[in-house]
Amino acid sequence: MDQIQTMRVFARVVEAGTFTKAADSLGLPKGTVTKLVQHLEARLRVKLLNRTTRRVTVTPDGAAYFERTARLLADLDELEASMANAQATPSGRLRVDVGSSVARLLIIPALSTFYDKYPDIQLDLGVSDRPVDLITDNVDCVIRGGELSEQSLVARRIANLSFLSVATPDYLRRHGTPQHPLELEQPGHNLVRYFSPRTGRLMGHDFAKDGERIELSGPYRVAVNESNAYLEAALAGLGVAQLVTFMAEPYLANGQLVQVLADWKIDPVPVYVVYPPNRHLSAKVRSFVDWTADLFAKHPSMR
Repeated sequence: MDQIQTMRVFARVVEAGTFTKAADSLGLPKGTVTKLVQHLEARLRVKLLNRTTRRVTVTPDGAAYFERTARLLADLDELEASMANAQATPSGRLRVDVGSSVARLLIIPALSTFYDKYPDIQLDLGVSDRPVDLITDNVDCVIRGGELSEQSLVARRIANLSFLSVATPDYLRRHGTPQHPLELEQPGHNLVRYFSPRTGRLMGHDFAKDGERIELSGPYRVAVNESNAYLEAALAGLGVAQLVTFMAEPYLANGQLVQVLADWKIDPVPVYVVYPPNRHLSAKVRSFVDWTADLFAKHPSMR
């Protein structure tokens, strides 16, 4: 039995959460993955995993073993990569997943600069506001906004998204310009709402000023779960929206949108590049992460 291969299989089962997903991502039969983990437990004489019909979780011994194993495998991969060709030009296929507005307004317009630097990388760019499973979907890295919950993933914070409350001039002529957030819950006003593409939960409109915090959850005519559709709903005059600053700026400049309640602040949202721990040594992943971090750092609304 190959001890290193067994350790890699065990680590992938922990990361994926099921034997089936781990087997699929490794290209191995599920039975082989199961037997390798069973042999590992027998050799160590400890139970590493708790199995249920839907998911596996690590035991305390399993968690300790996984932590040491992940470190050892990372060191081994780093050693082999450095011995093979530490200065090799990054190349090959790279699978990246990003949100719709980030792809349309930031990533795609700047991709020519990425290819100027890394001409041998083939980029498969998944574009959606719906979160993906990096392990199951075999994604190399993603750009995500909001606080992260996946403790097994590696995350690099690259920016903060700022927001503005906006509406069209026509909407404000018809409904009036609000002077206080609570006016938006009165008859005659509407909010453009956004709901999570993963959970379906409606997001509130948050405001903060001088220690006072207000979250609005009422009335709306339309709610969407995709950022570009959210922008279009705002431009259609369907209500007051809270847009990411880099999305709103062009329309504020040309007069299609007007900022409202400017003295009420909206909490910024952190942005991360996220990738599985076994991908952090890949030259192509590292090149994209560094390029993305530099791209976001140069954007004036994200500093």
